[in-house]
Amino acid sequence: MMPTFANAQSTPAKLLPAPAGYAEWLIDLKTRIHTAQQRAARSVNQELVVLYWQIGRDILERQAQQSWGTKVIERLAVDLRTAFPDMKGFSTRNLKYMRTFAAIFARQFENQLA
Repeated sequence: MMPTFANAQSTPAKLLPAPAGYAEWLIDLKTRIHTAQQRAARSVNQELVVLYWQIGRDILERQAQQSWGTKVIERLAVDLRTAFPDMKGFSTRNLKYMRTFAAIFARQFENQLA
């Protein structure tokens, strides 16, 4: 709720006519904002892909080295969803997809992360 001030008007003030060059500047600002939003989304997506690959790789390594079975994935899914309740993607099925993803693209990501 916005605070009320003694001199606040109940109706929006009329906009003054835009000065010369304003329309072009606004278009430029909108373009720059949109471009920044797209770059940010791509960056987040790239980080999540790497994270999912790393989770899958970790699952594969632990299953191979420590003889963990698939029940560990179910436990991990519960624990991750509990730790990150607002984040989606940590179901048992998705963790298995991450494991498969890491197995298929092992060399590609290891080369990128090195």
